[in-house]
Amino acid sequence: MKLGSPLAIGAAALAATAVVRRWMGTLDYRVAFGDPLVDPVHSDYRGAKIYVFWHENILLPLYLRGHSNISMLLSRHGDADILDRVARMMGFGVVRGSTFNGGSVVLRELAARAAEGNLTITPDGPRGPRRRLAPGCVFLASTLGIPLVALGLGYDRPWRFSTWDRFALPRPFTRARGIVSRAIAVPPDLDRDRLEAHRAGIERLLTHLSDEAEAWATSDARRPGARIVRREPSRVARRAARLVGPPGVPLDEELDRVGLAAGAARTDERPAA
Repeated sequence: MKLGSPLAIGAAALAATAVVRRWMGTLDYRVAFGDPLVDPVHSDYRGAKIYVFWHENILLPLYLRGHSNISMLLSRHGDADILDRVARMMGFGVVRGSTFNGGSVVLRELAARAAEGNLTITPDGPRGPRRRLAPGCVFLASTLGIPLVALGLGYDRPWRFSTWDRFALPRPFTRARGIVSRAIAVPPDLDRDRLEAHRAGIERLLTHLSDEAEAWATSDARRPGARIVRREPSRVARRAARLVGPPGVPLDEELDRVGLAAGAARTDERPAA
């Protein structure tokens, strides 16, 4: 939604933030982690990460993981002005722009943020196509030497908007579920073919985890290793993001772990530790 004046944008953002906190606070949250140490609220969390999830599910991490030393990449388009304010009120840093369009300035800012904290990107935003992963997050991980973490998120029979992303609005007092990958290492200096192989692999992984999370939320089946999660700030992320963390696993290993074959375009160059 476009609003003309800063005052109107600020008022809308205040109202939206209050609604998000109240609405999302009614949900039952459970998450299955491939490695719980990728969660910035974990006491043993170390090293910056780039968290990626589909645009339609932005409310879930926005509510749960504010004040966890995470900067969110948002479009410069006016449609994101209110989201910019809401994200800041919920405890996120914000970088406006694109990793490709006008990307040199944005890359410098993201690199500066990544030296001291985490980044998060909706790789099919800001305008789609839905669940089509743009290569920017892979390029960024390769350039900055920071592992990617894929967040598969889902709700129990949410209402869907008629927007390009089929934005998901959870029903109050229902289930929200997440299935989170291990940290995935992206090799440096990727050529065009290997960049595309990683882009396609991360897209398949993120779609698979999202479908699994939606099915889990709908069925409420028991899932080994699942844990209850709550909205909470990180007590360690501001300090621990600056430390050297685990380099992450190769993409092929993570695809194999979740039952997805790596496919014809393999990504099996193992990055240096």
